[in-house]
Amino acid sequence: MRVPFTRSICLAAPLIAASALPIAAHHGWGSYDASAPVTVEGEVLTSKYENPHVVITVKAADKTWTVTLAPTSRMEIRGAAKELVAVGQKITAVGYPSRVEKDEMRAERITSGGKTIEMR
Repeated sequence: MRVPFTRSICLAAPLIAASALPIAAHHGWGSYDASAPVTVEGEVLTSKYENPHVVITVKAADKTWTVTLAPTSRMEIRGAAKELVAVGQKITAVGYPSRVEKDEMRAERITSGGKTIEMR
């Protein structure tokens, strides 16, 4: 039995739309304020070295920041192995604060162990 073309489109459309949602949600870089760069220096308290982005928390002098870094593949290609952002490491992150999440930033570059890595 052959399914009519219009019925196929009606069945496929919601699946196609739903598959695009994670991509749209993932690329929300507009929620960071590029006009107000910040520098966060301190010790790494937690480190999640996994996709879609590496995320660390850093205890700075004034507060604890959540720092969003690059995907693991980009980190590794640029020489930022897991050990570079491990718990206990001293790190400097330069980037943009979130307009949505308090005390969260997207890093453009990090320095750890005397090595500076560009994230973007």
